[in-house]
Parts: sequence; C-alpha cells; structure tokens
Amino acid sequence: MPLDAELGKKMLQLITSRYDDRHWRKKIEKTLSLPQSGVGDPVQQQVFMYLKVGLKAYKSRRADPDSWIIGGYATREIIDRAKFQPQLIGPSVTNDDVVFLGSDPGADVDEAWWEEMLVQWFDVPEEEPPAEGEAQTESHEESVKRTS
Repeated sequence: MPLDAELGKKMLQLITSRYDDRHWRKKIEKTLSLPQSGVGDPVQQQVFMYLKVGLKAYKSRRADPDSWIIGGYATREIIDRAKFQPQLIGPSVTNDDVVFLGSDPGADVDEAWWEEMLVQWFDVPEEEPPAEGEAQTESHEESVKRTS
C-alpha cells in the first residue's frame, strides 16, 4: 500500500530539508532509489520523480554506476527550483503543493520512522482466501456442471 498524503509529505520534507546532514544522506539516497509507485498521492509522486531525476548525476560518461547529488549547492538549487517554479515539476502542480519543501518534518521523524516508512512503501495488502463455506459451494457447483 503506497504512502498516504501525510507520510508522503513527511518523506518529501525529509529529503528536501536534511540533505546537508551527513547522518541522513545514505537514507535519502536509499529513499530516492525506491520506485515511485510507493507514493500514493499523484502530485507528491510527480514531486518525488522530479527530485529523483534532478538529484541524479553521472560520475562519467563511461560505464560507471550513477550516483546521487546529495548535499551542497546542486541539491539546494534543485529544491529551490521545485519550490519556486512548481510548473517545472508538472503543469498541474501549484505553489500550494510544494510550499512544504525544505521545511523540517519534525523531531518525530527519526530512524525508526524512516524504517516504518520503508515498510509502508512496500506493504502490499494480501488477498484474503475465500471462506471454507464459499470454496465448498463453488467446488460443488463445478462438479455439478461437469456431470451434466
């Protein structure tokens, strides 16, 4: 089940406010490497993809693996562009959709919260198997059809 709007907002705040903190850089890189399908809100998904693509850099033009620009002026510039020119993210994105970027999500966002967010990102609701009574009825109906 993808992140709801509140968790998505906190995740985007984390990425855009704590990038200069060395403690959070690897966690931000890990978050950016996740698939966008984990973000439920369509506008937040566009913001996530903008940050994901914008913070991606290539070390060289050869076969070196790509890496993330986390920290420094390049990160600040990409976040400021998103915040002050939301139309760069998408035509339907407004200033109200990105006003929270760059603001710290609060003290409750710590490593335990981050781990929970990752679990939520990949949590897929399991399909419940049919109750035994329903399964027996279906199999009985199928056997009746075969014999007739």
